[in-house]
Order: sequence, then structure tokens, then C-alpha cells
Amino acid sequence: MWAAQDNGDFAREALAVTLTPTPSSVFQLTNLIDGKFDIAMTAIDNLIAYDEGQGEAPVTATPDLVAFMGGDNGFLRLVVQPEVGTYADLMGKELSVDALTTGYAFVLRKMLERGGLKEHEVSLVRAGGVLQRWEALREKKHAGTLLITPFEILAQAQGLRVLGNAVDVLGRYQGLVGATRRSWARDNADKVVGFIRAYQSGLAWLYEPGNKSAALQILQKNVRGMTPELAARTYDVLLAPSGGFDRHAAVDLDGVRTVLKLRSEYGQPPKPLTDPTKYLDLTYYERARRSR
Repeated sequence: MWAAQDNGDFAREALAVTLTPTPSSVFQLTNLIDGKFDIAMTAIDNLIAYDEGQGEAPVTATPDLVAFMGGDNGFLRLVVQPEVGTYADLMGKELSVDALTTGYAFVLRKMLERGGLKEHEVSLVRAGGVLQRWEALREKKHAGTLLITPFEILAQAQGLRVLGNAVDVLGRYQGLVGATRRSWARDNADKVVGFIRAYQSGLAWLYEPGNKSAALQILQKNVRGMTPELAARTYDVLLAPSGGFDRHAAVDLDGVRTVLKLRSEYGQPPKPLTDPTKYLDLTYYERARRSR
């Protein structure tokens, strides 16, 4: 997003994009549903949860959310305090999540379970979005939390430890997607297509090796505490040949199936969810692909 914004890719699509950092998924999703935001870069689990009546917060409008492009696998790492060496060391401790029933909370629950911990042996507490969770972890308010790149790199630089990587536990996983309301997308199809093209242009620019120096400067400008060394490490993770940003912002259907499997296991009220296409409308993505 930052690259596409800085390089004028959105402007070339005649789009005036205002980026609004959000303090939590509840704030992000309720405002998207209510029409205060047009598009959100959000975990696909969030839109599935609200569409299925399993959202963290009540909403005034009927959700009609849909993903129109992919993004990444979440870059999810369980980051813990320096004294935590194993999953067993988390027993009886508090770990923070954005929300208890949406986003990446179910990823954390599965990682803890695979690490040998039962649900009652740890406490999950709401702490807000990734920036809020990172700040709380740094202040030692919690024993651990899931962080996304670059925050796990910032955490390691301050002595905290990465205990686990979500994709090592779950395999394929769909993290961020481009999401909107179906009704808004129908009424603004050209804008959605233009947004996808601009986003893909930003990705193509980032993956061009000759742009590395400028990309590192964008990171340092937008992330507090980002030194040149940490920016270089972040670049290597986000743009890794395997496991980095999806080069074409495609949706990983197998990754969505993993999300649905977790939600079928932990979501309330319980319901079996198996069809990833229910939450996708890739007609805009196909239009963008054909017109590039």
C-alpha cells in the first residue's frame, strides 16, 4: 500500500486513497460494514466471521462483505517474553489477541494446542491491533502475542523471542485480503479494478531488485523504530521468494480452507464452513488481470 501510494499508482488509476490505521479489527470491520470505509486490508477470517454472524461485536447493518483480492499468509509469529523458552512456560500466563473470536485468535489457539497447552491453561485477553499488542508486549503486560512482520523483527531486536511460526503449524493460510461490501463493489466496479491494478503495480515495484533502496526508505519512513538494519531484515521476509507477499495479490484457496477449518472448530455459534468461494468475488481481480 505504501509503495503504491508513494509511487502514484493509485493516482494513475484516478483514485484518491486515504490510508487510515485502525486500532482493532472491531473498529475496522464495524466501520467497513457501516459504510465509513470503502475498502479494508484485513484478515479474511474477519470478514468470514461477520458474514457468518460470528463477529466480535454487534453491527447495525447486515454484513455483505467479500474479498476481491489476496495479499499474504499473515506473516504470523508467536512472540514471547525473553524468559519463555517453550510452550509449557506459557502455562498460567496471559497472551494478548486483537479480538477473542475473529482475526488471528484461532491461529493462536491452534498453535498453543499443538504446543501441548489446553485452552484452560492460558488466558487470552483483548489488547487491540498489532501495534497495540506490540506495545503491550514491550511493556511486559502479557507473556506473548501473535505479531506480524515487521513487529516480530522489532521485538527480537529488543530481546524478545519468536516461539513459533504459524505456517509451520498450519501449513497454507490466507492472511490479509482486500475486502469491501458487495453492494459498494457493484456500484464502484471500476474503482475496485483500479485499486487492484494499483496494488499489483506496487507489488511489482517492490519485487524489482533495483528498487530495494527506495523500498527500505519507505519502511523506515512509515514504521516507528525501523532502523536501516531492521528494514533490510524486514524486506527479506516480506519479499522472500517463498512465503513473501503474493506477487500478484492472488487468493490462496487452500489457505482460505485452513481459515474455514479453524473457524469451524472454534467459531461460535458453531457451524461447518467448507466453501472458500462463498466469501470471494474474483471477477474484479480477473478484470484487473486482463487489463494490465
